[in-house]
Amino acid sequence: MFLHDTFPPKFLWGVGTSAFQVEGSQRNDGKGPSIWDHFIHSQAEYFQTDETSDSYNLLEKDVSALDFLGVSSYYFSISWPRLFPTGMVTAVNEKGLRYYNSLLDALTRRHIEPVVTLFHWDLPWALQEKYGGWKNDSLVDIFNDYATFCFQAFGDRVKYWITIHNPYLAAWHGYGTGIHAPGVRQEREVYMVGHNLIKAHARAWHNYNTYFRPHQNGYLSITLGSHWIEPNRFKDKSDIAKCHLSMQKVLGWFAKPIHGDGDYPEELKMELTFLLPNFTDAEKNYIKGTADFFAFSFGPDNFTPPNKLPKMGQTFSLNLREVLNWIKLEYNSPRILIAENGWFTNGHVQTEDTTVIYLMKNFINKVLQAIKYDQIDVFGYTAWSLLDGYEWQHGVKSRRGLFYIDFSSKEKERIPKTSALYYKQIIQENGFPRNESITTLHKQFPCDFSWGVTESVIKAESFASSPQFCDPNLYLWNVTGDGLFYKVEGVKLKTRPAQCTDFLSIKTQLELLSRMKVTHYRFALDWSLLLPSGNLSSLNKEALRYYRCVISEMLKHGVEPVVTLHYPTHRSLGLPGPILQNGGWLNQSTVQAFKNYAGKCFKELGDLVKFWITINEPNRLSDIYNSSSNDTYLAAHHLLIAHALAWHVYDKQYRSFQQGQISLTLHSDWAEPANPFLETHWQAAERFLQFQIAWFSDPIFMTGDYPEGMREYLGYKKREGLSTSSLPYFTNREKELVKGTADFYALNHFTTRFVIHESKNGSRYETDQDIQFLQDITCLISSSRVAVVPSGLRKVLNWIKRRYGDIDIYITASGVDDQSANNDALRKYYIEKYVQEALKAYHIDKINVRGYFAFKLTDEITRPRLGFFTSESKAKSSVQFYNNLISNNGFPLEFKITPKRVSGKTCAEAAPRNLTIFGNGHQTLLQYSILKRPEGIAVSQFPLGSGYDS
Repeated sequence: MFLHDTFPPKFLWGVGTSAFQVEGSQRNDGKGPSIWDHFIHSQAEYFQTDETSDSYNLLEKDVSALDFLGVSSYYFSISWPRLFPTGMVTAVNEKGLRYYNSLLDALTRRHIEPVVTLFHWDLPWALQEKYGGWKNDSLVDIFNDYATFCFQAFGDRVKYWITIHNPYLAAWHGYGTGIHAPGVRQEREVYMVGHNLIKAHARAWHNYNTYFRPHQNGYLSITLGSHWIEPNRFKDKSDIAKCHLSMQKVLGWFAKPIHGDGDYPEELKMELTFLLPNFTDAEKNYIKGTADFFAFSFGPDNFTPPNKLPKMGQTFSLNLREVLNWIKLEYNSPRILIAENGWFTNGHVQTEDTTVIYLMKNFINKVLQAIKYDQIDVFGYTAWSLLDGYEWQHGVKSRRGLFYIDFSSKEKERIPKTSALYYKQIIQENGFPRNESITTLHKQFPCDFSWGVTESVIKAESFASSPQFCDPNLYLWNVTGDGLFYKVEGVKLKTRPAQCTDFLSIKTQLELLSRMKVTHYRFALDWSLLLPSGNLSSLNKEALRYYRCVISEMLKHGVEPVVTLHYPTHRSLGLPGPILQNGGWLNQSTVQAFKNYAGKCFKELGDLVKFWITINEPNRLSDIYNSSSNDTYLAAHHLLIAHALAWHVYDKQYRSFQQGQISLTLHSDWAEPANPFLETHWQAAERFLQFQIAWFSDPIFMTGDYPEGMREYLGYKKREGLSTSSLPYFTNREKELVKGTADFYALNHFTTRFVIHESKNGSRYETDQDIQFLQDITCLISSSRVAVVPSGLRKVLNWIKRRYGDIDIYITASGVDDQSANNDALRKYYIEKYVQEALKAYHIDKINVRGYFAFKLTDEITRPRLGFFTSESKAKSSVQFYNNLISNNGFPLEFKITPKRVSGKTCAEAAPRNLTIFGNGHQTLLQYSILKRPEGIAVSQFPLGSGYDS
């Protein structure tokens, strides 16, 4: 779960580059060629690296980019062949030396900590030609000479040294797969190269430790990279062992000798007996412990290409927290620097790198969780990379920079991408500080707040399930052993009149509702069952009696009904057969049919019902009427007029003596710009709200007409030839008819959608909006991919208030699927957090939130598990949780309750004796004695079972 917190003080926020990728000027100012210069010249799709970032000549622009981000560290590498063209430490290239001195001086002036890498894969080509590169152990001494020079020349300004960046990739892809320079494909050489890289690192560490650390007081390590892999079956020891072996083959290969006991992992020695060199005992002692911290790289190069990695049939994962825990357990809790982390985009992407933001958010939050929850000592984080550059085997086909560079331009300006803006924000806030949306408000709702549960359509029983008390006949059972009943002729028994509780389903519902302790129950009638032919002449009196029984029995149990007349879904429109055959809501005659049906329901049930919903989520029927957008808009037009006519029937004919209220329910999920740094995404989010909600709510609650913005956008698309869609027009009479036809705002809210602008062609409702959705991987997500974003509820409530004023609002459905059939922890979390947002909207934002209805009462057998009860009527743990919430009427902290009179009773008279305190993520059940006093209610605490239960 996403953690809102901040990083420790003085945490190193950094960004990184490597010399070969960004410096350019590969043949200028005395620089010698590297193995990568030679390697890319041999490629069919050669790209001149001088044409990338040109950091060598544009140092001030790089430094300005660092200033923009506000980083406290800069991870960069020194180009070995720029200082020593042949690789041998003879006469230094003064121009190269001047460049690095200028860079370090600029960092020092800005108090930016340099983290300097000596070797990031660009070995001088002369050493490859003469010695065969790293497969020759002569390079151990040569590298030490080079390191010694760097310590002498730059050590007065450098406190963090990295000897080698990701030796695994240098060895495996440089000498095994051949996709990196020098392009060798000899598996036997891979492990000798790795062997020599380890020895070279250890030699440089001892050199620094002996001769430079005493007066420079710096730290030295080697950056090790890895993937992370998870077992397909978490309880399968074989799968776990395969994952462990995969990690040892990549990370353990280098980490165990350096951070462990000086030797290779036993698994590698067993598997690679004839390939893996041996360390002598003296070498083991010399190598172990040669790192002052654990520098770790976790990026796309460690995962690609997947067919070249030891996956071993298991699953790759980007869970940075898990691999940090593995490092902690394997290597005795080292201090860790995230030396490289980030992701890539395709080469054509310029500054709008939205997906990178979400990956960055996820990675950094995983680091924060590792620090706060797992006590892992991570002291710095390096985002990769500062600039777009040459991405190794990918060339310029992918980009990893926080700053976009047009490689073809002369100026090569560093243009911040949206990921740079996001990273800057994280640095400024030192993480993800807690905000109001995640704090608990200890308040209660008003005493007349409606606590409800919602069900969809209730299917009426045509005859009683328990007829034994109203059937006058006597029966004999199993006379011939056939298990049948045989009526005894001539015998009649006394009976009682038929009762509503003869319906078994009603008895079951009442039992479930009594366990829920709700004040209201929202359900829908079945129009097609009540009026099979669609007209009043076909009234199903048995179905009508059933619904009247449901309602009357609810009222006897103190539960108020909220009755929905029409509940269409994408699976069933719920229309009578003849109406459906005549085109359903595309046919204007359906409007009059609905008006007649609504009137009949008001007449037959209105004496018992005080809350009516005409139509549930008419703004979702685009799933059905989707052959063209004009069909969608025509069906919506008829739905709006049908609702308005029904409202007027109730208002004119029944309200005066039934004293009820009537509205319709709109699906009202919130929309956030997927990328908050892009104006087009903000516009897309508002457009989503216009097309999804205001489409219906503007005509009813504001103007009597469709949103102007919606009509204008469709007009723009039509003018551009992108769509032929258009909204119908209301006549002036229809505008007057529709406007104001709701006594309250009823919304169904489930989640928040993260919206991207994406231009689309076509004349369908979905394409008219020009939006695409993005999944925030840092969100808590249900099994059906519904994101749990509680703050979205409060935001949509505020949007409704701003747009339509101070109207009463009922949240008529809100819930999430949870696969658990018993301890549905996700549902409990969802309800707690979403109700909290409703409470904040009421108390802080002064929004007239009048009720919250959790969705839904019972599971459906073949659908996602949304219910408080299973399809077998077994209660889940969320039932008791919701009970406690209702009993407390919110989230109280202090229990002195001033009486407030509601319906002839005070809140105190209805006050529960068992109250649950919600706070800090815990629940405590306490027993209280409530004493009535003139000045209020005194609450005394007693332990449960103490005998003071009074």
